[in-house]
Amino acid sequence: MTDSTRRNFLRTSLVAAAGLTLVRRSPAIEPVARTGGPLLKLSLAAYSFNRYLSLRGKTKPTMTIEDFVRFAVEQNLEAIEPTSYYFADTSDAYLAKFRAMCTRLGLDISGTAVGNDFCKADAGQREAEIKSVKQWIDRAAILGAKTIRIFAGTAPKGDTEDAARTRCVAAIQEACDYAARFGILLAIENHGGITATPDQLLAIVSAVKHENFGVNLDTGNFHTEDPYGDLEKVAPYAVVVQLKTEIQAKGKSKEDADLKRLIGMLRKVNYRGYVALEYEAAEDPRTGVPKALAELRKAMM
Repeated sequence: MTDSTRRNFLRTSLVAAAGLTLVRRSPAIEPVARTGGPLLKLSLAAYSFNRYLSLRGKTKPTMTIEDFVRFAVEQNLEAIEPTSYYFADTSDAYLAKFRAMCTRLGLDISGTAVGNDFCKADAGQREAEIKSVKQWIDRAAILGAKTIRIFAGTAPKGDTEDAARTRCVAAIQEACDYAARFGILLAIENHGGITATPDQLLAIVSAVKHENFGVNLDTGNFHTEDPYGDLEKVAPYAVVVQLKTEIQAKGKSKEDADLKRLIGMLRKVNYRGYVALEYEAAEDPRTGVPKALAELRKAMM
């Protein structure tokens, strides 16, 4: 059976099992309604080891995605977030094997993350971005990933932000329709461009009409005058969290993030889901990540 045939079989089986004939679009999403108390589950983003895992540079990576899995097991983690960038092999067979490896080692795959730009003005280029995200939805389904972090993008030079946002929203809705077939949530990150501020991000959130959509709350990506206050505005919409150990307000130097404050913020909105450490501090992640995990576990107690 070819990769294409397997994907088609997977899509058909999942849709049939769910009894879905149409993908239902909901009104513009509201803050996530959560029953019960908060439930925070710890994960680790592979991006924490970008300097060793990257396949994009001129030098050969010194760490594989399997090495990352073994590191996570050594840290007694519940889950990992294997970023799409680090899979040298994206065949169905390999992804299934990778998932089985994680299962044997007691690791959930909390989600994955892609690098896309839905603001592109050229229709052909934008369609290519949508196609790439859909390919990763197929792959995420094989991996058993629950969420996919997506970007909005940046308004092209000479374009207006309103026009870029309109294109972005349409692309997100199309991608969410596809993700809904597999029960996967697409989570938009506060990642500069047209999501640099909470108002910009929430403008997209309020425009997208889909129950398979939410926010990937990156705690280190608001470089505003009041990052903590701005994170609080967005936290109610979070379906996944990437937590960084540093924070940087506008016009100020980086400083250690107040982890207890960030965790308290999530508990306040009854967040129930994964908190993936995304380590980007200067210290080597091989020594820095274990320290950060220890501090994060302490804050989550």
